[in-house]
Amino acid sequence: MDWKAEIDSAAERIGPHIMQTPVMGTGGFGLPFEVALKLEQLQHTGTFKARGAFNTLLKNPVPEAGIVAASGGNHGAAVAYAATHLGHPAHIFVPEIAGPSKIGLIRSTGAELTVVAGEYANALEMAQAHEDRTGAMQIHAYDAVDTVTGQGTLMSEWEGQELEADTVVIAVGGGGLIAGALAWLQGARKVVAVEPDTSCALHAALAAGDPVDVDVSGVAANALGARRIGSICLDLSQQFLGEAVTVPDAAITAAQVALWRERRLLVEPAGATALAALMSGAYQPAPSERVAVLLCGGNIAPDPFAG
Repeated sequence: MDWKAEIDSAAERIGPHIMQTPVMGTGGFGLPFEVALKLEQLQHTGTFKARGAFNTLLKNPVPEAGIVAASGGNHGAAVAYAATHLGHPAHIFVPEIAGPSKIGLIRSTGAELTVVAGEYANALEMAQAHEDRTGAMQIHAYDAVDTVTGQGTLMSEWEGQELEADTVVIAVGGGGLIAGALAWLQGARKVVAVEPDTSCALHAALAAGDPVDVDVSGVAANALGARRIGSICLDLSQQFLGEAVTVPDAAITAAQVALWRERRLLVEPAGATALAALMSGAYQPAPSERVAVLLCGGNIAPDPFAG
């Protein structure tokens, strides 16, 4: 597959429907070097996932039954927003672990919502049953070509904003975002994958040579808690990934707090996970290495302004 051509096409397709999110360079966070930040938490519905959702819906015919998706929260919100924005009915299944903030965000789009007892796997099972019963179109959260190429537009956009980094640090859940970055960069810059210690499906898959199931928990589990890495992500990681590290919950929380206190940037734990790798020393760049960090999500729980 010509990944770059597919991502270029996706960027043109979704351009009128998404935001070009800002970038900034900054010191601080206890680091002896500056980092470039991409503020993707400012995207529609608070994460990068609107990119993949819009790309899938605009590229493919949508059945009369509409759209169905299973989600830990962020993917569901993005799919619900994109579907309703384009005039399609949507039914989103989320596990209780998504939490009231993300559940409320999905509900606010006007999509039909079912909250499922258990974890993401339980929501996915119900979404698949809904698809079989109604003929609705399911949008996978991360392991689908149209999702990955949509997420890849983030990296192509960032390079168009004069990114000068040698290394890009990205948090990983199911792998759609980092797969898109790897598909676009193809080794042109070093990509560092960061996972929580307690939700590390990519690490397990790299060690096993194939996607395997893992247990998930921790402060970022409702965004990064995929039980199994996507096969597309694993394939691209085996070809192009520079390094993979993990960080403890305490480091993620410390990065989240630092982003707010030092730069007034409000992100959810998943959004702070990449920075946590630098602040904790899990990833230590070389003295002259220029580093960029992706802030991927801003849907904190609880919502500080919820009435």
